[in-house]
Amino acid sequence: MSQSSTFQPDPLSDVLEVLGARVTRQTRLEASGDWALSFPALDRLKFVAVLRGMCWMQPEGRAPLPMQAGDVCLIGTTDYAVSSDPTLVPQDGRQLFEDPLRDFVHLGGNEVVSIGGTVAFSGPNADFLLDMLSDFIPVQRHTAGAEAISTILSHMSQEIERGAIGSTIVGARLADLLLVETFRAYAEQAGPDQCGWFGALSDPRIGRALQALHADVARAWTVADIAAVAGMSRAAFSAEFSRRIGQPPLSYLRSWRLTLARRRLLQDETTVADVAHAVGYQSQSAFSQAFMRTFGRSPSADARGKVSTSIL
Repeated sequence: MSQSSTFQPDPLSDVLEVLGARVTRQTRLEASGDWALSFPALDRLKFVAVLRGMCWMQPEGRAPLPMQAGDVCLIGTTDYAVSSDPTLVPQDGRQLFEDPLRDFVHLGGNEVVSIGGTVAFSGPNADFLLDMLSDFIPVQRHTAGAEAISTILSHMSQEIERGAIGSTIVGARLADLLLVETFRAYAEQAGPDQCGWFGALSDPRIGRALQALHADVARAWTVADIAAVAGMSRAAFSAEFSRRIGQPPLSYLRSWRLTLARRRLLQDETTVADVAHAVGYQSQSAFSQAFMRTFGRSPSADARGKVSTSIL
């Protein structure tokens, strides 16, 4: 006898889908000899992956990190430099890539080949994810969970070499997969004992609670209800959740509810009252007040604005 069940996305899939995270612009750098480029902090998320050779990545305030072929990193809102030698004075890399149509830069040879990708979000809610991420997340090829990354980078390298028809769309899909696999490897690298959202996802108890919250966001959750899902006492759960996530359970739930509601309003899915009910608010008034406190404007005014924000 077969059994069926309703599929519920895991919290990472849920967040990436709701925020509309997609890799948009992709760039490629080939270089040999002595070279160094610097890039300023921007409100965006970017990945850099090394396909060939070795280079140095140096985020602001951190020691230089060697990156070999097969390594990838995510870069948030921080200045950083990439170079053949971290002691070199870098030139402004923006000048080389400032033309939106110029996605390939060649500096003397191809001893080092790297690719970069800008992650764009379809609405103004990117901070929900970016605020839970470190400004710099390296995932090296020998770390746990990096096998899939190596396979994707191999395919991306082959696509670059082939230059076949359809390469643009294939490259875009591979870049999206690379982003997800990097997040997965980061979560596995963080481990269940580490603080932060990704570490919490790996924890069997807190991760189970997050799964339940994302699966049934409209439920009238209490801390005791969520603690029961985690199999913990109310006090112990609340303290552990707050330590890991950086905010209490109901504050996290409220933030996600409003993020989800904002996306639905921007998509013209339904009325403000219907959206409020769908994300767990019993009255439109309570929802509107919470929305105004968080986003600084009413739900209806925010929906009329329909400003699409990209992380560039």
